Formats: sequence, C-alpha cells, structure tokens
Amino acid sequence: MTTLKNDLLLRTINGEKTERYPVWLMRQAGRILPEYRAVRASLSGFKELVETPELAAEVTIQPVDLLGVDAAIIFSDILVIPEAMGLPYQMVEKKGPWFEDTIKSKADLSKVSADIDVNDKLSYVFEAIKITKKELDGRVPLIGFCGAPWTIFCYMTEGEGSKTFSKARRILYQDPELAHQLLDDITTVTIKYLKQQIAAGADVIQIFDSWSGILGPKAYSEFGMKYVRRVCDAINEVPVTVFAKGAYYARKELGELSCQTIGLDWTMNIAESRALVGEDKTLQGNLDPCVLYADFGTIEKETKNMLNSFGNQRHIANLGHGVYPDTDPEKVKCFIDTVKGFTKN
Repeated sequence: MTTLKNDLLLRTINGEKTERYPVWLMRQAGRILPEYRAVRASLSGFKELVETPELAAEVTIQPVDLLGVDAAIIFSDILVIPEAMGLPYQMVEKKGPWFEDTIKSKADLSKVSADIDVNDKLSYVFEAIKITKKELDGRVPLIGFCGAPWTIFCYMTEGEGSKTFSKARRILYQDPELAHQLLDDITTVTIKYLKQQIAAGADVIQIFDSWSGILGPKAYSEFGMKYVRRVCDAINEVPVTVFAKGAYYARKELGELSCQTIGLDWTMNIAESRALVGEDKTLQGNLDPCVLYADFGTIEKETKNMLNSFGNQRHIANLGHGVYPDTDPEKVKCFIDTVKGFTKN
C-alpha cells in the first residue's frame, strides 16, 4: 500500500485540522488541456479513450502534473453502467450521448439486466484505476465515481440529453412500478461497480446526480434520494461524496445520508448549506464555473470571497459544476493557485 504524499483531501474529508483547503475540479481530466486534446485527436472518439486503460490513466494524471490539483479523478463516463446492463450508447460529437434503444415499458426491461459480472463488462475502468494508482505513486488520492441511479435512469429512458427529461419524468407518474424496478436494477449494478473501483484502488467515491434538480422535493425523495441512500449505505470502505446538482431543497436530507461530503453547485449559499447539512459533513464547491472567464484579478477576488465564506470549516474548494471546455487553462491555474496560497486562520 503506497503512502499518500498529499493526503490533504482525505484529512479534510475526515474533519481533521488542515493548513489549507484542498482543491480539484470536476471535469479537470480533459477538455481544457491541449495535452488531453492531443491524445483525443489520435483516437476514433470519446468512447475509445474511456475504454483504453493506458490512455484513460494518462489523461487522468494530466491535471495533477499540469494544474497542481490535490486529487485525480478517473477519466471515464457515467454511462458505462447502462451499457454494461445491455443498453449501448454513442457519444455524438457536439451533441452528447445518444441511445438507440430506451426503456419505455415493462417489456423493455428484458433489454437490460442487473445480474451481470461487472469485472467482465467494465474491466477497462478497473484496469485504468490500477494503472493510474501505479503511475501516481501516492502523489494525490484518486477519486472514483458513478452517476446516481436517477441520473442514469434519465438517459436510459430519454435516450439523450434533455432540458426537461419529460419522458423520464412521465414514467414516474404513469408507471411508478416500472420506474422503481429500473432504479433498483441500476442501483444494484452501481453498488457492484463502485465496490470494484475501490478494490482497484479508488480512495474516494463521488456520486454525480446531475439531473436531481429537475425533480421536485417529493419526487426526488422517492425516486432519487431513496436510491442514493442505498448506494451510500453500501459503500463503507472509502469516503463518499454526493453531488446533487440543483437539489437545493434537499440539502437537509442530503446531510442525513451516510456519506462524508456533500457537493454544492454555484446556486447554493455556503452558510445556509452549512446550517442545513450540519457540522459533521465536509462541503465541496462551489465557485460558478463562469467566473473562470473573467480577468485574473476577478478570478482571484471571487475565489478568495468563496474561501472566506467557508469559515475555516471542513471544505474542499471546487467549482459548482464541471469546468467548461473553452476555459483558458491559465485561468484554471489562477483559481487553483489562489486556493493553494490562501492560509486558513
């Protein structure tokens, strides 16, 4: 077992007193970095990169080397789960994911299965984690991740990205039994998947509920939070972070999950979130990614404003969503360097 040289993230998650706030960015592996684009240009598409362990490991490590972040997050995709269950997808350039088949009725459940060998179906992810851990050699922790069951459900029923996910939401009211059956299957596979990520070497797990915010409080509690809770209850080997984008109404309930960290998007007030979540959880976030389009002085000022709002409590500095692909890497470095140069009182 390699000893971590930089364990700032883990100490913060555990509530230990630290000299500064740790910092990393969602979607830091790729997109903004020319070095990533060079790797990507040599391939047929995004999925080839995800499914080639050596290259996935290479782009995972790039932001550690080039940006100086305090954690790496494995380069993969949340949609490997539906594909492993039997519902393949394509990543269409400039459009996003697209599924030829979707789940519309109980009869369609025959297209997918929760009774799968994740080691076989998703071996490329676990191999990428193993290679990354070896290459990192303890420099920083490695974050593994998954999509939350509700978010995966959205894509499996809608078939593509959507502003409303009305097809997905319609099922909750027309056929709640179908919804719960599919969500149950997704949750079963997700837990197996995360357990194997941890066995391969992931130090932390993050659950991305990207589409939680399109549900109201009652629907999210029944069709979203219920299944996130099951995942959190099942994963006790490493710390777990839950990032439920847009679910501002659910912060108190999120604080009651058996996870260690709650991710905040940029619309969530820090002090209010701390009061709702409580003192015994770490918070993560939540600078508006668009701040990184500003001049360097503004980025530094807004980052310090965010850091001051943390009140020297358990907090991981991050953006309130993934870094946007047309962001200047130098602006990202400005954000990271400002965090790393900020001394906690």
